[in-house]
Amino acid sequence: MLKVQARQVDRDFKIKNPLGKKDILPVLRGFDLDIREGEFLSILGPSGCGKSTFLNILAGLDDYDRGEILVDREFLEKRSFDRGMVFQSYALLPWRTVLENLEIGLEIRKVGKRERREIARRYLDLVGLSHFANQYPHQLSGGMRQRVAIARVLAYQPNLLLMDEPFAALDAQTRETLQIELLRIWEADKKTIVFVTHSIDEAIILSDRVAIMTARPGYIKEIIGIDLPRPRTEDIRNSLEFARIRQTSWLLLRDEVNKTRESQRMRA
Repeated sequence: MLKVQARQVDRDFKIKNPLGKKDILPVLRGFDLDIREGEFLSILGPSGCGKSTFLNILAGLDDYDRGEILVDREFLEKRSFDRGMVFQSYALLPWRTVLENLEIGLEIRKVGKRERREIARRYLDLVGLSHFANQYPHQLSGGMRQRVAIARVLAYQPNLLLMDEPFAALDAQTRETLQIELLRIWEADKKTIVFVTHSIDEAIILSDRVAIMTARPGYIKEIIGIDLPRPRTEDIRNSLEFARIRQTSWLLLRDEVNKTRESQRMRA
């Protein structure tokens, strides 16, 4: 069953040129993508190709100009309780405790105080931070804050989880640890996840499929199935199949990265 269907989606941005007049910058063109119910799908592409733009459209944070997007066979709504977004920045409220941060989405949904506290504690325990419930964000490490951000969205109980490079700001060791942690969490309830990343390795170890985008204006160039056993562990990175998939992905991505660099050089 399909969770998301995107058909011939276009998105244009209006930008000012050096003369102060508005130009049209095409960001997405003919973007087609099917996302299956319960799958972990990563979107991989060069900088500026429209990965985050598509995610923002799905989240209801941006519009699209042409085409159509269906979620659960219904046309995409601007606002919905069924979608949750995890950003690159933690976006935690510094004046609220960890537990109180987890309750924000539930408060918006007008869940009663006792019930939302129970839900928040359950998801805080899921990410292994139950002992930090009464701490404030500034008292946590970067990796712990990102786990709180993930738990906050999960507590909101969306059917579709959107993640925009959530580990990009973390050091390599913490990033790899949280990748495995995210897989453990995903295995527990199998929510549909759309994950944007610049990292080929990250996309492979996390995903059921990886959608590779072209340089801007972006569209889906190819989708690679990740036929690696689950549950996945760090050891999978050393397998021959992992290396093969990585090489295939890079060959598909390399030309698009070069096109982006050439375009930037021409504008410089």
